[in-house]
Amino acid sequence: MAILNQAEAREVLFQDAEKIKQIIENKNNVNCIAQCKAFEEVLDTHMYGFSKEVDFAVRLNLLSRTEGQQLMAELERQLNQMYNDIYEEYED
Repeated sequence: MAILNQAEAREVLFQDAEKIKQIIENKNNVNCIAQCKAFEEVLDTHMYGFSKEVDFAVRLNLLSRTEGQQLMAELERQLNQMYNDIYEEYED
């Protein structure tokens, strides 16, 4: 089993964050979320799993607590914006 160095571990974490960002930014997913609550749960599960990855990386000193909080805050901000956009679109 290969051992990752700090830079490689951080890169894996940032790649996982990017995958979640792509899910959030995909406009087709907006329609899916509005019509299918199960998709919302899948996205929330991704966020929860990622928060555990970040916590683990912080505990191993691969990320500072501040970096971890910033990663999570950015994803949560994008997710909240998407939910706001959905609400506004379907409210009209």
